[in-house]
Amino acid sequence: MNDDEPSPDDDLKSRLHAMEARLRRMRDQRTSHNEEARRAADSRNSVQEQSREIRASIEAKLNEQKEVRARAKSHQNQRDAIQSRIREIINSKKGRRSEAGKAKSDVIELSEALAEISNIENKLMTDGTLTLKAENRLLRKLKVLALRRDQLLPKAAEFEAINIDLGDLESTIQTLKAEADSQHQEMIRAHEEADIIWEEVKPMLEERDFLRSEGDRLHSIFVESKELANSVHAEIEILLKEVNEARDEMKARREERARVIRDHNESVRNALKTPDKDEVLADSLTDRLLSEGSLTLGGSMSGDPQASPNAISSLPEKRKKSRKIGSFRKPRK
Repeated sequence: MNDDEPSPDDDLKSRLHAMEARLRRMRDQRTSHNEEARRAADSRNSVQEQSREIRASIEAKLNEQKEVRARAKSHQNQRDAIQSRIREIINSKKGRRSEAGKAKSDVIELSEALAEISNIENKLMTDGTLTLKAENRLLRKLKVLALRRDQLLPKAAEFEAINIDLGDLESTIQTLKAEADSQHQEMIRAHEEADIIWEEVKPMLEERDFLRSEGDRLHSIFVESKELANSVHAEIEILLKEVNEARDEMKARREERARVIRDHNESVRNALKTPDKDEVLADSLTDRLLSEGSLTLGGSMSGDPQASPNAISSLPEKRKKSRKIGSFRKPRK
C-alpha cells in the first residue's frame, strides 16, 4: 500500500477524533455549569444564613416590643380601674350608684370594711357602757367583716398602694386622679418606647425582604445551572457511547488486519518449508514406510527411458557387451 493512498481507517479516525474533541468541549461546558451552580449555591447559603440572623434579630426586637406593649396595657388597665374608682367615689359621695354596675367596686367595699372594722374594734376597747348582748352583737359583726375583708384582699392586691380615706373623699379623689395621671403617663412612655423599637425593626424588615429575594434569585440560578449541567451530561453519555463504539470498531479492524497478516505469514512459512524441515511430511512418510515396507521418493515423467524397468535392467548388459576380453592395444616398445 502506498503512503499516498488513504488508509481504510482514516475516515473512522477522523470521526473518532472529532467526537473526542466534542466530548472534551462538552465536559468543559458541564464543568463550567457545575461551577456556576456551586458558586450560586454558596452565595445562596451565605444569604440564607444572613437572613436567618436578621430574622432572629427581628424576632428578639418584636418580643421586646411585645413586652413593652404589655406593660403599656397594664398601665392602661390600672388607669382605667383608678378612673372607675374615682367615678364610684364621686357617685358614692352623691349617694347614687355607678351607672356601669349596681355593686360597689372591690376596693371601695374593702375600704369601707376596713373602716368599719376599725370603728368596731375602737368601740369595743373604749366604750365601757356596752352590755354583754351589744358586745356579742358587735363581735359577730366584726367576724363577718373580717371574713369579707379576707375575701376582698386578693382581688384588690394590685391597688393596695392606694389607700382610700372615706373620711376625706376629696383628698382621696385627688390622690386617685394623680395616680391615674401617673399610670397614663407610664402608658404613653411605654407606647413611645414600643414605637422606637418598631422604627428599629422597619429597616431590618426591609433587609430581610431583600435577602429573601436575593436568596430566591440565587437559588433560581443554581437550579438553572444544574439543569444545564444535567442536560449536557445526558448528551455526553450519548456521545460517549458512540465514541466507545468507534473505538471498538477500530480495535476490531486492527485485530482483523493482524489476523490476516499472521495467517499470510504462516502460509508463506509453510510454502517455503523443505521436506527435511516439514515435520508433518516426515511423520507421514515414516508412517507409510512402517505400513508398506517400501518407500518411493521423487517421481518420473512418462516416456523417460530411465523410468522403465527394462531400461534399468538393460544397462549392465550393454556395459558387458562393450567390454571384450583381449581387445586392448599393446603398448609400444
